[in-house]
Amino acid sequence: MHFLSPDSPFMRGLSNLIDAIWINILMLVTSIPVVTMGAALAAGHDAARRSILGEGHVTVNYFRAFKNNFPKSTLAWLIFGPIGAGLVASWIFLQITPLLIPKFAFTILWVIGFEWVWALQARFENGFGRTLANAYIFGVSHIGVTVGMVAIDTVYIALIAVCWRYMPQGLFLLLLMGYGTCVMLHIPLLERVFTPYTKTVESGSHDDADWLNGGTKAIQEA
Repeated sequence: MHFLSPDSPFMRGLSNLIDAIWINILMLVTSIPVVTMGAALAAGHDAARRSILGEGHVTVNYFRAFKNNFPKSTLAWLIFGPIGAGLVASWIFLQITPLLIPKFAFTILWVIGFEWVWALQARFENGFGRTLANAYIFGVSHIGVTVGMVAIDTVYIALIAVCWRYMPQGLFLLLLMGYGTCVMLHIPLLERVFTPYTKTVESGSHDDADWLNGGTKAIQEA
């Protein structure tokens, strides 16, 4: 049957789902120390992208990316982790009307940076400051992609909330799929944005890529 062919959309989708679940498990295990969550997020993005492209083995790709991205990703997590926790606490405990506007503003800024910084760290070779700046440049200049990624994450969180309330037996499957599945769904959106820049670097033209201040890791590893 055609839909059972290894090259059929159904089988490719099933293969990507299995890889996403495995990536999610790897991310969960390597995030246990908490301080390693940044490296896990960057490694998840790299492993998901390579899985979709059919490059190498998921586990090998994940741990290679985890090691290579550990220093800078950990530094990013030391910023995004505490700030994110502080924002969650402010929404729960600081129910003060005058704080609504700054809370919304800082939350939006945090979300934009969070959605892009791990993918940029996994994809491009840059200093930490440049990667952080690029996260906001990409996040704002490609606001449609940012909204798309936020929508994917929001749907996933909403599904967990609904299952928790009405169908607890479905929680295990959702948690098994986890954020690794969200990352896998982010990759096509991200690659539509990143591909022109990677091609620019490959061709040796710097007109549109100088501001990235670095090459792509994919090129350097080739």
